[in-house]
Amino acid sequence: MIGKLKGLIDSYGEDFVILDVNGVGYVVHCSTRTLQKLPRVGEASALAIETQVREDSIRLFGFATESERDWFRLLQSVQGVGAKVALAILSILPANDLASAIAMQDKATVSRAPGVGPKLAARIVAELKDKAPAFGAVDPALARLSGEEPEGAPSAARDAISALVNLGYGRPQAAAAVAASLKQLGEAAEASALIRQGLRELAR
Repeated sequence: MIGKLKGLIDSYGEDFVILDVNGVGYVVHCSTRTLQKLPRVGEASALAIETQVREDSIRLFGFATESERDWFRLLQSVQGVGAKVALAILSILPANDLASAIAMQDKATVSRAPGVGPKLAARIVAELKDKAPAFGAVDPALARLSGEEPEGAPSAARDAISALVNLGYGRPQAAAAVAASLKQLGEAAEASALIRQGLRELAR
């Protein structure tokens, strides 16, 4: 199995690059985000590679970072997510933003990717929620406050999130604001103080 390729950029296609490695041209499918990071034709580049072997084909998928490749693999563990959909998601969301969206149960952000409807987005954030912090720089406090019924969060924080949602803010934005407020005010902060600080965070 191929895990990494290093060579010269030979040419670009709509969703792939041909990488010349010692005279052999490898067709490597990439996300739009990865393709945009690659250098011009004739210049050297290296890609982390995921090799997929099927009965009728062998396909190579390339990534600018190993973190992006890890997410590509993880996304495909969700039923209904194949290589095409996984690349579409990674084309609109860098790894850390994807991790945050899943940690905050932000279905709307994930569903921005082509081919990802509301039901599939809901399944992705639900099935990968517990894995998101391990795959990106997700604030543990934010992960703890995510979801409809955050477990292990102070009751004041839960009340503050509900209050901000009632004021018209989305739950992911409210959770992020309260998480930031908890960092500044401490775990013992009252709901009223968290709401006031949360509104300041949201106004930035």
